[in-house]
Amino acid sequence: MNTILKIIKYELRDVIRSKWILIYFAFLFMITEGMFQFSGSSSKVLLSMINIVLILIPIITISYGIIYMYSSREFTEMLLAQPINRKTLFTGLYSGLALPLSIAYIVGIGIPFIFHGVEENTQIPILSILLLSGIALTFVFTSLAVLISLSSDDKVKGLGIGIFVWLFMAVVYDGALLFGSYLLSEYPLEKPMVGMTMLNPIDLARVLLMLKFDISALMGYTGAIFKKFFGSPIGMLFSTAMLLLWIIVPYQIAKRIFVRKDF
Repeated sequence: MNTILKIIKYELRDVIRSKWILIYFAFLFMITEGMFQFSGSSSKVLLSMINIVLILIPIITISYGIIYMYSSREFTEMLLAQPINRKTLFTGLYSGLALPLSIAYIVGIGIPFIFHGVEENTQIPILSILLLSGIALTFVFTSLAVLISLSSDDKVKGLGIGIFVWLFMAVVYDGALLFGSYLLSEYPLEKPMVGMTMLNPIDLARVLLMLKFDISALMGYTGAIFKKFFGSPIGMLFSTAMLLLWIIVPYQIAKRIFVRKDF
């Protein structure tokens, strides 16, 4: 544990020294503060932040994570020459990458809400889900970024794969589901659509946020079944478990590759 904490501490210092995390924090802070200045309503700001969480957080996380992993390859090789367990080293490197991104996200969005407050107490759970969804997506796409960077030694190829993964999950996947539902509109697709949603972490976060905003009608004809399933305690628990799996599975695969990889 002491070794992991030392690696995380160094990673935090290195990430902060690169200033990209500070830029990320400033970017989120200015967007959130700007929305408060223009709208003046916390409910409108919360609704607008959905797109920030679902679109920008994943692409920024996976792009930065891949670039950072390739840039720190020499440092990683130097640590591998030390008497450090590879699993311990991987845990420290992963945590040192995911935690600063999560902290920058929480602080960048949280400070404006602390300063301006919320209009109703009912918005506090919505803000909590918004923050937790962003943190979950940060860890999910950090896991994917680490997995991609370890699977390919070509930096350009790895970054291209990362952007494709984000584009597929954020845009193509929903388009494919919509097209499939149109072609098979004569069949009962509600339950299969729920199952397909589980295969995309961005869709899982989107559904949870929309249900908290009580705007499930915007999700089309499957909105009722989503509200019935995800809005129940079992549905919330199951969807949370699926998001955790999206963090754990790529993480475990990446760790297995890291332990066996010949750097």
